[in-house]
Amino acid sequence: MESAFFNVTEEGVLAEENLRGVRFNIYNAELHADAIQRGGGQIIPTARRVYYISEMTGCPKFLEPIYLYNIITPEETIDVIYKYFKEKRGIIINEESYKNISLLKLKGYLPVSESFGFNEYLNNLTYGQAFIDYFTFSHWNTLDENPFDIKSKSYNILMSIRERKGLKKELPKIDDFIDKI
Repeated sequence: MESAFFNVTEEGVLAEENLRGVRFNIYNAELHADAIQRGGGQIIPTARRVYYISEMTGCPKFLEPIYLYNIITPEETIDVIYKYFKEKRGIIINEESYKNISLLKLKGYLPVSESFGFNEYLNNLTYGQAFIDYFTFSHWNTLDENPFDIKSKSYNILMSIRERKGLKKELPKIDDFIDKI
């Protein structure tokens, strides 16, 4: 059971990605009376199927990495930065002004997937006046959308991961993991 658990949490059923923040409650496990039928070859595949079904029925969500940005900008270009963060699902969390100069220091969170090209965008729209002081990984954020809903961003992320890894386009079904006699 433990080997199957580690295997499943290292490669989840939907995208073969690590699982985080998942708990499986096992209430009962009935093993065969014959010792030859209780080996790892019988238990591990069965336990994996149970874990996979549990994962699929447990409302899975994606986690996305979030950067913390520190941006220095003149006051007249601040609207451009706020607009970009709003369009890219980011938020500005702090705004400080420097004494005696018309520069602002902004701190904000931006999803890593939305940050590609941000530096060039910032330079082009502010003519080099605004710049990124530094950015760093901050935290993981849960995408609250259902990855099984084809209209959601989570579904698009799921499909792009499956395509990148060479997995089938069709999502696994619960019936794929149920034993048939």
